[in-house]
Amino acid sequence: METEKENTRLKADALTEKNYDQSGIPKLEMNSATVGYNGAPLISDINISVEKGEIVSLIGPNGAGKSTILKSITRHLAMIAGTVYIDGKNMRVMSGRETALKMSVMLTDRLKPDLMTCRELVSAGRYPYTGGFGLLSQKDKEIIERSLARVNASDIADKEITAISDGQRQRVLLARALCQEPEIIVLDEPTSYLDIRNKIELLDILSEMAKKEKIAVIMSLHEIDLAERISDKIVCVKGDRIYSYGTASEIFSDTNIASLYDIKKGHFNALLGSIELKKPQGEIKCFVVGGNGTGIPFYRALQKKGTAFAAGILQKNDIDSAVALALASEIVFSDAFCPITPEQVCRAKQLIDSVIFLADCGCETGEYNKENAALIEYAKKTGKHILTSPKEIAEAGL
Repeated sequence: METEKENTRLKADALTEKNYDQSGIPKLEMNSATVGYNGAPLISDINISVEKGEIVSLIGPNGAGKSTILKSITRHLAMIAGTVYIDGKNMRVMSGRETALKMSVMLTDRLKPDLMTCRELVSAGRYPYTGGFGLLSQKDKEIIERSLARVNASDIADKEITAISDGQRQRVLLARALCQEPEIIVLDEPTSYLDIRNKIELLDILSEMAKKEKIAVIMSLHEIDLAERISDKIVCVKGDRIYSYGTASEIFSDTNIASLYDIKKGHFNALLGSIELKKPQGEIKCFVVGGNGTGIPFYRALQKKGTAFAAGILQKNDIDSAVALALASEIVFSDAFCPITPEQVCRAKQLIDSVIFLADCGCETGEYNKENAALIEYAKKTGKHILTSPKEIAEAGL
């Protein structure tokens, strides 16, 4: 009876295959999906797709369900409702081997291989291509070595998995995925445990795979600055629905990211892709004269010290302005590409009169910001203590 029910279900699933023109079929598509555990829905009405050569990243708070979505795509979890299609074909009617020839998977679950070397683990990526005896051909062996070299893991190929670091394990797992020669690759937090160099190298490999080999990539990332830089589309996961879904330029704004992660004591800067900590509170004790990026190290040094400060005179399009908005108690702005006005100079002098310290960040001056040089001279004449490096802020009596 159970066999008959299963056959009936498979026939019904086969009828739901997409009947697109081949050129219009997404490589991977999740349609009206509901995912969760033990029949209890966690996220409903999921509709996302990944085209050939496209990178789609899932971002969102811990526990939001990013891994649950990916495990449902890869059939590590049974979906509660909805359908996943590969090339328009319902995955439910695809055999394990057929799926493995299309999709490779790199999840965060820790492997516990006994006495297995890195090369042996990578070799597992070729098993969908081998016969019933699992014998590797010369071509298979060449692909294995090429995959190890591609992730800079050739030097650890003969080491046991238990003898390498977490970061090295991530590279070996990626090599196994590459070895499978997939059309789709699914990765859950692939940059976990990696230092900055290896994060960049791993994402460079994924980007190259997507663009040159037209592989569809879907992954979860915690590093939202990296997600913004590498992704063609972003899926924001929060609550019981997809929070938002679109291109990186559509998703990444200060307000969107603050809302997605419920940021209350700090600030995410979408322009710079940086996180700023909580703005210092209290009486303003320092006026910072910067611009062209020179003020940012001073702003952050004052934040670490917990010292409230004012900044100026900054043009509204200056890179310093983006960080000053997050950290300064007051900013004297001038309009972009416009001379500083007497009113702006007057306000800056009022602030300088009210503080003990002035930070001279060493910004070059020209036609539009020459008044800043005059403000520094004004501070010296009125007896202000001049700071010329962020290190001095740590040593000053602020």
